[in-house]
Amino acid sequence: ILSDKIKEKKRREALKSAEGIISEAKREAEHIKEEARKEARDTLDRMRIEFEKETRSVKKDLQHRERRIMEKENALDRKSELLGKKEQELYRRERELQQRERAVRAKEERYTQLIEEQTKKLEEISGMTREEAKQMLISSLENEARREAAQMIKEIKEKAKEEAEKEAKRIISEAIQRCATDHVVETTVSVIDLPNDDMKGRIIGREGRNIRTFETLTGVEVIVDDTPEAVTISSFDPIRREIARIALEKLIKDGRIHPARIEEVVEKTKKEMEEIIRNVGEETALELGIPDLHPEIKKLLGRLKYRTSYGQNVLLHSKEVAYLAGIMAGELKLDVLTAKRAGLLHDIGKALDQHHEGTHALIGADILRRYGEDPVVVNAVAAHHEEVEPESPIAVLIQAADAISGSRPGARRETLEAYIKRVEKLEEIASSFDGVGKAYAMQAGREIRIIVEPDRVSDEDLSTLASEIAEKIQRELRYPGQIKVTVIREKRAVEYAK
Repeated sequence: ILSDKIKEKKRREALKSAEGIISEAKREAEHIKEEARKEARDTLDRMRIEFEKETRSVKKDLQHRERRIMEKENALDRKSELLGKKEQELYRRERELQQRERAVRAKEERYTQLIEEQTKKLEEISGMTREEAKQMLISSLENEARREAAQMIKEIKEKAKEEAEKEAKRIISEAIQRCATDHVVETTVSVIDLPNDDMKGRIIGREGRNIRTFETLTGVEVIVDDTPEAVTISSFDPIRREIARIALEKLIKDGRIHPARIEEVVEKTKKEMEEIIRNVGEETALELGIPDLHPEIKKLLGRLKYRTSYGQNVLLHSKEVAYLAGIMAGELKLDVLTAKRAGLLHDIGKALDQHHEGTHALIGADILRRYGEDPVVVNAVAAHHEEVEPESPIAVLIQAADAISGSRPGARRETLEAYIKRVEKLEEIASSFDGVGKAYAMQAGREIRIIVEPDRVSDEDLSTLASEIAEKIQRELRYPGQIKVTVIREKRAVEYAK
């Protein structure tokens, strides 16, 4: 019984608990349903608002597009109307042009007819055909054009000279004043002083074996004549001559003169000369602030110490050109180091031109190109005698500096025979031009004065003739410095009172 009661009690409690759980579940379900219903309503309201907003935006965009379409349609209508008006205007103008063209054609035909009539009348009056009159008119116009061109050339040259002369004089005079180098005249012979005349016999040796050995080893000619206490060494190669001079002085000082000793001293002197040449090249490069030269180029520079041109020492001339070019480059805001480098190396070909074919300018340019020199320097060397076109202002400066160094008083000299030939050739070139009456070379060949025939050459033609003569002189004549060309036209009227 107790057990049943306990079971009954538990059952009632379980039922009561179940009813509570069910009731609680129903409340929760009702709450959840209410929340879901509320959330659904919120979502629906939000979606409706977004839909309405999007609908308004689309509607607004459609209205904007509709307005733009309407505006474009209106614009097209206006354009179509305007085009129609323009087409009508063009059609009207085309008809007017056709009418004018017909009128012009009629007038042209009338004018042509009148010109033909007038031409025939002029031919009858003048006694000349149309072609003859045309040729006469062309000739007249050509002469007039030539006179005007000559006058214009003269005015342009005078203006350019006036503007450039002052600045050029200032730059060149300052360069010359700041550059002062020594001048040494070399010849093709060297005179060796002897302690006494007995030394001549020792130099000649038994049956001439000493002098023959010496001449064979050095490549020079030893002249033993009646000159007291002196012998002469002659050679066109200055380095051979210098080796022979040093070697002979050593032999004279030593006193032992025989073939074996001569061979030993000459060989030793040759090695010393190579060292001297190398040292001279290095010292020159350092003196000018150009230490990065190729060793072979330095050797060639050293050889220039023993090379002369028109009596001017080539190494001293090259240094002078380098200084002048550097100073002028500084004045003109150009690269001073490149200008000095090109000036120093401009005659480098003279160290080799006796053993190579071609001019020293082109030989020098080829050597520098081979040793990797700057193309600006190579062109300046090749162009300094105008054998190629200058490609930079540096090349033009080298031409000017070379002319200044070579043409200053006392810098160069030449033989009487060469001078006479040059002067004769100068007069011959000037006289080869049509209209030239007389030509006179003056100031030791540095000026040519030309007197023209006044009936064949006009005042307007003088400038043109002077330019043509100067160009021909530059092409055909080799000369140091520059030559002034002066053309004179003088007309005289002579009458006698009786």
